[in-house]
Amino acid sequence: METASSTPSAPPADPAAALVHDPHGSYARLREAGPVHRITGPDGLPVWVVTRYADVRQLLADPRLSLDKAHGLPGNYRGFSLPPALDANLLNMDPPDHTRIRRLVVKAFTPARVERMRPGIESLADRLLDEVAGHGRADLIADYAAPLPITVICDLLGVPEDNRPDFRAWTDALVTPDPADPGAAKAAVAAMLGYFPRLIADKRRAPGEDLLTGLVQVHDGGDRLTEDELTSLAFLILFAGYENTVQLIGTAVLALLDHPGQLAALRAEPARIGAAVEEFARYDGPVLLAIRRFPVEDVEVGGVRIPAGETVMLSTASANRDPARFADPDRLDLDRRDGGHLALGHGIHHCVGAPLARLETQIAVAALVRRFPGLALDVPREALRWRPSVRARGLLALPVRF
Repeated sequence: METASSTPSAPPADPAAALVHDPHGSYARLREAGPVHRITGPDGLPVWVVTRYADVRQLLADPRLSLDKAHGLPGNYRGFSLPPALDANLLNMDPPDHTRIRRLVVKAFTPARVERMRPGIESLADRLLDEVAGHGRADLIADYAAPLPITVICDLLGVPEDNRPDFRAWTDALVTPDPADPGAAKAAVAAMLGYFPRLIADKRRAPGEDLLTGLVQVHDGGDRLTEDELTSLAFLILFAGYENTVQLIGTAVLALLDHPGQLAALRAEPARIGAAVEEFARYDGPVLLAIRRFPVEDVEVGGVRIPAGETVMLSTASANRDPARFADPDRLDLDRRDGGHLALGHGIHHCVGAPLARLETQIAVAALVRRFPGLALDVPREALRWRPSVRARGLLALPVRF
């Protein structure tokens, strides 16, 4: 990835690798150099990256920046290429379509529904920890952080037990694609495209208490979700709900292991877990770059003009470490009072599943801290492997002993 002439700073020798292995250091350098940078991504396509908190927050809610790919210029980065039945989701829509669908989704995805899931998630976390407790060591990604949210999402969508191993395999193929099997991700998308309509049809025939049944049944006057909208929402809930929660649990645990004083404080006062999760999300959240946006007219950021139709990426990770907004931003501080992180978005596109992601992470981290007082890394810190992505922040494995 190469930095274009919109910034005065010389780029690192391998910026793409730096953004994977040292995103916060890389963004600190970009943020110091300027508020916005035109870069060439690993795929060779140009994007504008916005780095400072005030700009990122404002642009997240700016209606001049569209999520609809139709507003992007040919040859610009557009994100995943998905079939229309999966692409028609909230991450690719502007008002009024976005307003209509989100209003229907919120009717089904209520805080009361999420809170009713608490006992089940607590029981699941304890069962998963029971399975590894006797071994003295575990990979907290494969053994804990991954199976917990995929089980919760399958419960949420009402996926039968027999189909759940397929769900985990499909999602893993998309979240951590295997370079040796380049066709696996495409096959996973095709499998989901075939499966979700059948699952939706089952909910129509035999309604349950799950969220997918709620989405099938929800209406606002005469307005209901179409088949493609239901299919794409189910896909979005699965993919985004699984990926982001796995990554947040993993980086939260690593942050505590890197800061033993903060770990001891949380262990001494477990009731602080709610505030702790907000700080984990700010300090090392799962999203480095918010989903791409396309200006419908020229937009000026920090004196730099971004032309209409070009691709804009808003770095929530950079914004969350901006010293102009957060005191001592590179320090994990569970007592932090300067809230307002952007890890879960802002404005009309704030994550609709944020309450569930928070609840899962609170339960997962609290149970781990309570159960394993001797928790420690089982490999040297520098041996940890990260997802090779400039968009998402997540560990491939987290070996620990206890």
